[in-house]
Amino acid sequence: METITFDKLLLKTAFCCMASDGNIDKKEIAQIKVLCKDSPLFNDFDFVKEINELVSKINKNSMEFISYYFELLENANLSENEELTLISFAIQTIKADEQIDYSEIKFFKNIRHRLTISDEVISSNFSNIDDFLEADVKTDSFLDKIKAEYFESKELPQFDILAIN
Repeated sequence: METITFDKLLLKTAFCCMASDGNIDKKEIAQIKVLCKDSPLFNDFDFVKEINELVSKINKNSMEFISYYFELLENANLSENEELTLISFAIQTIKADEQIDYSEIKFFKNIRHRLTISDEVISSNFSNIDDFLEADVKTDSFLDKIKAEYFESKELPQFDILAIN
């Protein structure tokens, strides 16, 4: 498995959240661009090149792309602060188009359950995200189940390469 830098993991997180409902909305693209611009992690960063590389990769095999992202996330050794930053990128991207699809909530739950941070810490740092943290029955196969449910409920389309100003 490749090693991924934290900035690339953040971008991949935001991108996957944007694509998780099967629609890439201009508001979501704009939000990710702002998140990258405002973060000191993204110096000397070609946003258009990076985001379009992700579009190309997800178009090749969306299930494999998303599964690999979950593996990267599960194997990342993140600090609590890094996990909060990742959650912030995810939530801001999901909320950017002002339409929260249930598939996006399921996707976020896949992310959340691969992190070590507690729901209490998340809740104290983010408001109005109760739906994102709503309890699920967690078993040994829970992550496999919610990942399978996400894939059953959502077939991602082929996305166009993005022309971003």
